[in-house]
Amino acid sequence: MNAFKPRETLTEQVARHIENLIAFGQLRSGERIYEGAMAKQMDVSHGSIREGLLLLEKRHLVRNVPRKGAFVTPLDDYFVRSLYETLELYLTHTGRKLVRHWQPEDMIRLESLYDQMKACFEKNDLMTFLELGIEYTKASLAYADNYFIVSAVDDLWPSAKRCAFVAFQRGGNQVLEDNLAHMQESISAIRDRDEDRLAAILHRFALQQCHQVLAAIEDTAGKTA
Repeated sequence: MNAFKPRETLTEQVARHIENLIAFGQLRSGERIYEGAMAKQMDVSHGSIREGLLLLEKRHLVRNVPRKGAFVTPLDDYFVRSLYETLELYLTHTGRKLVRHWQPEDMIRLESLYDQMKACFEKNDLMTFLELGIEYTKASLAYADNYFIVSAVDDLWPSAKRCAFVAFQRGGNQVLEDNLAHMQESISAIRDRDEDRLAAILHRFALQQCHQVLAAIEDTAGKTA
């Protein structure tokens, strides 16, 4: 019997739509989100928009300011460095558990996601590539065995997707190639059950992505100055 899977609630659908507007740059850093205009655009109530924005605040994409409204969280140096430092800490901790305890089906899953991402790269399907990248990292959390870490990482994914898109806009296909190379190296370290090598790969990749995003933000600031 198939497990029951409830559909996304309206709040989750609204949040997902606004999340993608932010992640793919249609709503910009620091921009105000007008509930009325968004409700009209999506043909939903003001209450649904408000609930979606509260959910996105939990996911670090929106700041709700009392008596002023909702604003896209600024993508600045402090935010980006904090994001990648935190992701590295969480993923290194859970990655070590995966290295110790993975089973054959785990490797099959990781390698399948890598192959799918490679196919998306060859077809220039950026959105699916980014979504699969998130699925790959979620699959690597199989042995996290920690409610708080898994919950925290779930809330960080939208910001990670947002940053990945910013980096891609500046670096193009080289950024995607870097992602694929990182995945391939990670899978090799996991298969070899080499914790320290995996930790070094994660550190290098987090640093590289952080610098790519910061360089893209600096370029954008220079053009608008």
